[in-house]
Amino acid sequence: MKAAIVDQAGQTPAYGEFTEPIAAASERLVSVRAAALSPLARMRASGRHYSSSGTFPFVAGVDGTGTLEDGTPVYFLLPRAPFGAMDERTVAAADHCLPLPAGLDPVRAATIANPGMSSWAALTERARFRAGESVLINGATGASGQLAVRIARHMGARKVIATGRNRAALDALEADMAIALDDNDAALDHAFHAAFAQGVDVVLDYLWGPSAERLLAAGAKAGPEGIPIRFVQIGTSSGADIALPGAVLRSSAIELMGSGIGSVALPRLMAAIGSVFAAAASARLDLPATALSLSEVTQAWQQPPADRIVFTLNV
Repeated sequence: MKAAIVDQAGQTPAYGEFTEPIAAASERLVSVRAAALSPLARMRASGRHYSSSGTFPFVAGVDGTGTLEDGTPVYFLLPRAPFGAMDERTVAAADHCLPLPAGLDPVRAATIANPGMSSWAALTERARFRAGESVLINGATGASGQLAVRIARHMGARKVIATGRNRAALDALEADMAIALDDNDAALDHAFHAAFAQGVDVVLDYLWGPSAERLLAAGAKAGPEGIPIRFVQIGTSSGADIALPGAVLRSSAIELMGSGIGSVALPRLMAAIGSVFAAAASARLDLPATALSLSEVTQAWQQPPADRIVFTLNV
């Protein structure tokens, strides 16, 4: 069968022939319909993600949509290695497969599943978000951040604050307050302090790096005394590490946690994805994406990560 094959660490996936999968009794054979080129798929293919197996060769892609042997449309997550999502057929554990709601386009489902799950799981599983609370989304102009704004609103957030570098993209979001992450540190600190002084219950952080450092410091100084700020770390687009003074945690009620594979049990991640699919229409969870043939995988991999690409197969 045709697949996007990674032969060694750091190598761009190549389109070629790969062994056909055979499903075990506890698995499902899936004919793949669509697989998104997500940041997670890129990182696992590069071997830089903490959940990478380090075994080669393997097929790229962590999730997608397709059909079971009986024709049931499904979403699948984390196929059994060495198979992936970017192959004509794959195998995944039965409890890693989720029936698609009637009427949900499989390409749309593949596009929104991972970015939508990131904020849905962070809010429900880690932050224990309650309707009426205020949410700050650090890095709201990326795919996950855009959906996070809509999901927080859908869940009943009292106020949604969005940060990002692209002012035009920020202005296009349906946020109550937009903070541009520009080079004026004094202005940025002032904006962060003002936001926390008005009350922030949950921070969803997709960036880490310098902006996260400034947010944590501002929350410690300007947040109401004794009232927890649940800071959920989700992505590291701006840097893998930060400098965090111990005084930030000692002098505030900040609760610092992460959300992702490992910190949330897989059945709960699957449940979060099911909730994203159920809310897709009412919450307007959609992202523009370019649909490409899997044969274009090598060229597509060279495009900027901001370009949302979904590979279509078995069409």
